[in-house]
Amino acid sequence: MGQRKDAPLRSDAQRNRERILEVALAELTRAADAPLSAIAKKAGVGQGTFYRNFPNREALVLEIYRHEMQQVADSAAQLLCSREPDRALREWMDRLARFAMAKAGLADAIRQATSGTGGLAKPGNAPVTAAAELLLRANEEAGTIRPGVTADDLILAIGGLWQIDPHSDWQPRATRLLDLVMDGLRAGAGGR
Repeated sequence: MGQRKDAPLRSDAQRNRERILEVALAELTRAADAPLSAIAKKAGVGQGTFYRNFPNREALVLEIYRHEMQQVADSAAQLLCSREPDRALREWMDRLARFAMAKAGLADAIRQATSGTGGLAKPGNAPVTAAAELLLRANEEAGTIRPGVTADDLILAIGGLWQIDPHSDWQPRATRLLDLVMDGLRAGAGGR
């Protein structure tokens, strides 16, 4: 019985946490020094709830970064379940572009959080690399991309995303870049 009573609280706490992350991403992208109290208020949570989840600005910023990266990584397997491998890869690259823009928008906040004495380490991008690998291998098996492309190759090829200004009309540029990369991946594919 005790467990059932706790379950709504846990999902409630999870919803609060995700709402804080969502609001914080928008606010900190707009202004790296956005007050935490304003973020808590906009997310509709009390200061106590906010600080229980995120004791300081650094913890919040790095959790946003980690959370967004994990969402992108997790989406790879989901996309492969519902789409053809090449469609899944291309849609996943769009999600990666949105993450790149969020990361660029948060760059100042991330820099502040990870610099200085006792600064926290920036999370590694292993989940994204593993997701890229999963998509590439599925495409290689389906014969939709050239064989032998590694996750590192793909990340390097789409590195131009990180050069696009997140405050500009970035989507058309990102789409053109990713379409070019996808065309390159298809060149030399074995076919089905």
